[in-house]
Amino acid sequence: MNSLHHCLNHPITPATNLCRPSGKHVRVRACTNVGVHAPGSLKVGVSKEVMEAEGRVMVGTYARAPVVLSSGTGCKLYDPEGREYLDLSSGIAVNALGHGDPDWLRAVTQQANTLTHVSNVYYSIPQVELAKRLVACSFADRVFFSNSGTEANEAAIKFARKFQRFSHPDEKQLATQFISFTNSFHGRTMGAVALTSKEHYRSPFEPVMPGVTFLEYGNIQAATELIQCGNTAAVFVEPIQGEGGIYSATKEFLYSLRRACDDFGSLLVFDEVQCGLGRTGYLWAHEAYGVVPDIMTLAKPLAGGLPIGAVLVTERVATAISFGDHGSTFAGGPLVCNAALAVLEKISRPGFLASVSKKGLYFKELLIKKLGGNSHVREVRGIGLIIGVELDVSASPLVNACQNSGLLILTAGKGNVLRLVPPLIITEQELEHAAEILFKCLPALDKGNLD
Repeated sequence: MNSLHHCLNHPITPATNLCRPSGKHVRVRACTNVGVHAPGSLKVGVSKEVMEAEGRVMVGTYARAPVVLSSGTGCKLYDPEGREYLDLSSGIAVNALGHGDPDWLRAVTQQANTLTHVSNVYYSIPQVELAKRLVACSFADRVFFSNSGTEANEAAIKFARKFQRFSHPDEKQLATQFISFTNSFHGRTMGAVALTSKEHYRSPFEPVMPGVTFLEYGNIQAATELIQCGNTAAVFVEPIQGEGGIYSATKEFLYSLRRACDDFGSLLVFDEVQCGLGRTGYLWAHEAYGVVPDIMTLAKPLAGGLPIGAVLVTERVATAISFGDHGSTFAGGPLVCNAALAVLEKISRPGFLASVSKKGLYFKELLIKKLGGNSHVREVRGIGLIIGVELDVSASPLVNACQNSGLLILTAGKGNVLRLVPPLIITEQELEHAAEILFKCLPALDKGNLD
C-alpha cells in the first residue's frame, strides 16, 4: 500500500444521548449492531413494497441500493423494519449536522409557521440575512441563490460569459471558452455536465455546451499555456474532487491558476459544492491553500438537507450582472434560507471546525491501521471528513457487505474508491465502529471480484 499517512491518536468519545423522533431521550451505545430496532412497531415487508412500487412509477434514473430509509437521528438511519444503519454517506455529503438536529428543526418549523415562499419578485428577510452571513465569512461581496449545486454552476457559467462581454464591450472575439479538469464533476444540467469530465455523463446528451477543454488535474504547465491564449472565460476547479475520487489539489496548482487568470483576464471558479462548508475542517476548502477565487459555488450541506445552492462572487464580477440576466422562482426562499442560517451558524464556529479536523485525522489513522495491510488497498487520502480509500478492484462488493452489516458508504472515481463523508457531528466512537465494520467486510473484495 502506497502513500498511507499516519496521524496522531485521540481518545474515544463515550456513549451518546440521542433524541429519538418521539422526543424521548434514550441511552444508546454508539457502536450498535444492525438489527437493533428503532422505537415503534416493526413494519415487516414495507421495504419490499416500496421498492416494487418505485419500479412501477419512477423514471429509472437511479441504480438505488436495496435499502428503504424511513427515519433517522444523529448519525443513525432506520428502515421501516427497524434495521439500524450508521450513516457515512450523509445523503452524499449533505447532512453535515446529521439527522434531526434540534436547532435546524427549530429553524425550519418556526419559519414554516411564518412564511415559506414568496418568489424573488419580493424581498424576504432570511434570504438577505443568509447573504449577509455568507459575505461576512468569505472572500465574496455578493451572493446569488439557486436550488442545487448544478444550478449554482450554471449561474457561474453565465456570470463568466457576461463578465467577459461586460469587460470587453468593443471586442469582436470575446473569451468564451472554459477549462475544466480530469476527474471533475460539476453537475448534470447541460452546461454543468459539459464541464464534467466523465464521458458517460455527457455522451448520451451530446451535443452539450461547446467550448470546454479538459486538462489533467494538477498540470500547471498545460493550464497556464491554455489560459495564456486569452480566450478562456473561466477556469472551473474543485479544490478537492469528491465524485472524481477524493483528489486534493496542490497549493502550487491553485496558485498557478490564480496567477494565470489574473494575468490574462480569466475568472477562477472554485466548485466547493461537496468539499466546502466545513467538511475539510476549514469553513471553505480553499482556505487551506491561501488562494481566493473570483466565484465560488456551494450547495450540498448549506441548508442541512433542503435544496439550496449559492454563487458567491466578488464585486468586480457582480458589477457585470444586470436585472434579468439570471433568476429562479424558488431559489433563496424563506424556509430554506432560515434552515441554512442555522447550519452556517453551527458549522462556522471555530470549535466545530477544529473538531472536524481532529476527527478526520483520527479516522484516517483508524483506516490505515485497520485496512492498510490489505493487498487491495492502494491509498487512504483526504482531509477532514472527506476521505477516500482507493482500491485496486471494484469497491462495490465491499460497499454491499458494509450495507448488510449496518454501514452506509459511497463509491467514487472509477468505482474503485470508497468515499467516506459522514455527518460532521459524528463521534470518534462511531468512526471506530465504522472502521471495524470495514475491516470485517474486507474479505468481500476477494469474493466479489472473482472473474
